[in-house]
Amino acid sequence: MKLNIALLAGDGIGPEVIDQAVKVSDAIAAKFGHEITWTPAITGACAIDEVGEPYPDSTHEICMAADAILFGAIGHPKYDNDPKAAVRPEQGLLKMRKKLGLFANVRPTFTFPSLIDNSPLKRERIEGTDLIILRELTGGIYFGERGRKDNGNTAFDTCTYTRDEVIRLAKLGFEMAMTRGKKLCCVDKANVLETSRLWRETVQDMEKDYPEVTVSYEFVDAVAMRLVQWPNSYDVLITENLFGDILTDEASVISGSMGLMPSASIGLHTSLFEPIHGSYPQAAGKDIANPLATVLSAAMMFEDAFGLKEEAELIRDVVNKSLAEGIVTEDLAGDKKAYKTSEVGDWLASRIK
Repeated sequence: MKLNIALLAGDGIGPEVIDQAVKVSDAIAAKFGHEITWTPAITGACAIDEVGEPYPDSTHEICMAADAILFGAIGHPKYDNDPKAAVRPEQGLLKMRKKLGLFANVRPTFTFPSLIDNSPLKRERIEGTDLIILRELTGGIYFGERGRKDNGNTAFDTCTYTRDEVIRLAKLGFEMAMTRGKKLCCVDKANVLETSRLWRETVQDMEKDYPEVTVSYEFVDAVAMRLVQWPNSYDVLITENLFGDILTDEASVISGSMGLMPSASIGLHTSLFEPIHGSYPQAAGKDIANPLATVLSAAMMFEDAFGLKEEAELIRDVVNKSLAEGIVTEDLAGDKKAYKTSEVGDWLASRIK
């Protein structure tokens, strides 16, 4: 199979972890007889520095022509520490989501047997956790009207949703639940917010089309509590943009490290695959960043974008072996030997070969 993949390394540790995912992907392609064409493109702070725009038209054209996008991370302290910056790396991320129609972020949360005691949560709380949070990605408060008034002393951000936006995401959630444990939780704040009431009534109207799925409705604050108490009680959760942003980061601690969690953003034109961690600029260029989340994002890409399940399973298998054998970076090594980012990538690729 010929795979045309846009490669957006981004900022900070993005290029380093992306390099390891490319090594692993190329090893998979060689083993299974695929041909990958990688097309690099700039985004984030590095794009601002180069062309003054965090998601330039040239990058968008490359993404539109690709079968899938493998993405690293964006962000830089010189923008993070300047609240008055007119152009910011994160604007590129929002623009990319909107222009590519990346309406659903798929964030799996699971545990690794060899690392279960790395989690700050008790083993008995998290053992067996296997859930997916499906976050709406192109609506809500991040895309609503915003501004200042009263000479800049009053600020406002508007949360807006349409019924069609809710239906589009909820349909994907119901379909995922049907292939898993047939449980769906709609996360909202319907006791306070009108947008949440629209979410709840829309999902309730859809229940009849999926009679095998058991649907629950929970307020976001209750879910935030239950995620750290009984995460294995959940299967598929659907929610709006802001709530999903917060809950997915909270859920990442279950695995013991943000450096282990992959994600996918499902789009109208193409889909994007990325680790959940940020650009971690303090570690940039030091060859110490954990590449496993990016490698596992490549596994999601092989399975979800190209239907190559065997290839994806092999990547996950060698990642589990690297964890079990202690071929890990300093964030997971503890008092044992820590391997460099590039060394982990080399080991994974060699095991695949």
